[in-house]
Amino acid sequence: MYKEKEQEPVALYDFYQQKDKMYVATDCIIFGFDSGSLKLLTFKRRVEPLKGEWSLIGSFVKLEENVSSAAKRVLEEITGLTNVFMEELKTYGVADRDPGYRCISIGQYALIRLNEYDKELVEQHGAVWHDVNDLPELVLDHRQMVDDALEELKRKARYRPIGFELLPEKFTIPQLQSLYEAIYQKELDSRNFRKKVMSHNVLIKLDEKDKSSSKRGAYLYKFDHDTYEKLIRSGYNFEI
Repeated sequence: MYKEKEQEPVALYDFYQQKDKMYVATDCIIFGFDSGSLKLLTFKRRVEPLKGEWSLIGSFVKLEENVSSAAKRVLEEITGLTNVFMEELKTYGVADRDPGYRCISIGQYALIRLNEYDKELVEQHGAVWHDVNDLPELVLDHRQMVDDALEELKRKARYRPIGFELLPEKFTIPQLQSLYEAIYQKELDSRNFRKKVMSHNVLIKLDEKDKSSSKRGAYLYKFDHDTYEKLIRSGYNFEI
């Protein structure tokens, strides 16, 4: 069977060799949702300085990589997932942010479903989920990255159905409300929430019920991606 030859790294000529050097890294703020709580994936740092302390999951960007490609590589290496929601947050470039050497980091935040990731792979890397309201002390400026990502998540959730990236494919309205309460960090009125969500016509009601919390059960729904995309193209203002 023909095997495609692996592409060799492109040889780069350094036109700026007289200038100062610095590292470029990417750090991933990976969120999940479980049992009414928003979770953050962290691990114990494996290199000095600050080896053994809690850290976000990240990597230096390789010469042949785009920054976004490096972030996707990190996410796949840790969780086994591809094609998940991930967006660039901001650049962190304070001169003394990293005692290891001059290094700037581009934060990327990702949303994953906790029923889909590779649990064994996560355990192999020593990664642990923490409730965002009970985080350990994080190295460097990683706590600032988390706080910035949470603010961005709140902002995006107001006009994009970003929360659906954290739920199972099938969910109940109470589960959806619980998620948005975790994102906004406040209780929401059940009647108003249901009314607003249903008014957007982007949920498909299924002939199935979740009876895990009561005998009567609650109907399950799916997010209608096609209808949502059509509404956005027409200029519709989606807001929860």
